Amino acid sequence: MGRTVTVLGIPFYRTTKVEMVATLTERVRQQQRTFVVTANPEIVMKARGNQQLNEAIMQADYVTADGIGIVKATQHLADPLPERVTGFELFSDLLTAGNKQSWSLYLVGSSDEVINKTVQVIADQYPNLQLKGYHSGFFDTEMERTAIQTDVIASQADLVFVAMGSPYQEVFITEMLSQLQKGLLIGIGGSFDVFSGTVKRAPLIWQKFNLEWAYRVLTQPSRIWRMKDLIRFYIATIKR
Repeated sequence: MGRTVTVLGIPFYRTTKVEMVATLTERVRQQQRTFVVTANPEIVMKARGNQQLNEAIMQADYVTADGIGIVKATQHLADPLPERVTGFELFSDLLTAGNKQSWSLYLVGSSDEVINKTVQVIADQYPNLQLKGYHSGFFDTEMERTAIQTDVIASQADLVFVAMGSPYQEVFITEMLSQLQKGLLIGIGGSFDVFSGTVKRAPLIWQKFNLEWAYRVLTQPSRIWRMKDLIRFYIATIKR
């Protein structure tokens, strides 16, 4: 049984959340540089039309299924993906692991308000983590962007979470990879918004039935336009 399952050209790592957290925790302990992409159907469809994003994803050590649509697209296979492994859950579990080990941390993403709230929550709930730096996901100039990347590299942080949305977070990370010797770098989309309490996560019953996407559309109607990528993904997978 291979460890990856290819969905529309993207190699997803066959794993459970518990296994993935254990693998990443061990790689951090061994000071191995690790790049993780958490990809949902929308990201898969973006990668088909965005060469820069596709190339960034292909540099990842692991691509996990951040979306039930990805998992369902593999269910006809003999060895399908077992479950979703979302960016938000990896973020939360790795903060817990890092707190136990007193790991260092760098955060980039979202607005100034959200990143400040995120930093405060982490300080309150994970006091053993060593925050090396943080910055919003908005840059006034290319020089500022480069300066933040330089600061991330210099920090040698054990955990680097980038929440800028795709393709920005994946490209931002890959631009630094060749200059890093260690650290876990992972793009986690809107996780800071949920973690800080700025955006409410779907209730457990919605999560249980894999309907978080529907909850987000109902509570944030502006996201309805993103449904087109889900439809395109579904059509593309059944045509294979």
